[in-house]
Amino acid sequence: MLASVTVALAAPRVGRAATEAVLAAAGWTHAEYDGIRPANFRGLPDGVAFEGQGTGSFIWRRVQGAAGCLTWRWRVDAAPPGTDLTKRGGDDRAISLAVGFQGWPTRSTVWQRTQHAIAQARAGSHTLPRSALIYIWGGTGQEPANFYSPWMGGMGKVRILRPAQAPTGRWFEERVDLAGDWRAAFGGDPPAMQEIAIGTDVDDTQSRISAMVERIRFAACG
Repeated sequence: MLASVTVALAAPRVGRAATEAVLAAAGWTHAEYDGIRPANFRGLPDGVAFEGQGTGSFIWRRVQGAAGCLTWRWRVDAAPPGTDLTKRGGDDRAISLAVGFQGWPTRSTVWQRTQHAIAQARAGSHTLPRSALIYIWGGTGQEPANFYSPWMGGMGKVRILRPAQAPTGRWFEERVDLAGDWRAAFGGDPPAMQEIAIGTDVDDTQSRISAMVERIRFAACG
């Protein structure tokens, strides 16, 4: 079964009309995880903020072009404790920022493609990404530097940039090489980008979340 960037995209639901309209104006669609109360996302002049307690959901928007470098800044003011993100269940995180791609991992299997097809059938007209890079604020700090998402069957590679113990109440600037990370994760040249998603998940620990992500930029690496 595929997960957050894939399965959850298969069943978005609409709610909180006023907030959704502001997000939609900035190109974002708010989607929910099955059975989890959604976080409250709101648009900022150059980003998004979100908060809640015991909640989990995400927003996504289309992106186009070849993989290059991605920069952004993020800040957490309230967050869950560190949880082991290599295991399914109990894997809360303050922020996930994921980039989905149009193409399959170089060594994708029939099983992976079948699971993707099941998720795609649920998604209807929303074309789901076939691979993803996931950057995280959260985790215990003991996870490997890079690991496959336990929810995505080898189609999503996770990289923890800030563990749960990172200081709260301050901004951190990030820069990642999407092309290099895709090659390291899946082999071969990266396919075109398809979408970006920003999410939070604090339902297992019933923690409070308050965070912001701003200044998301795609550019050539140089």
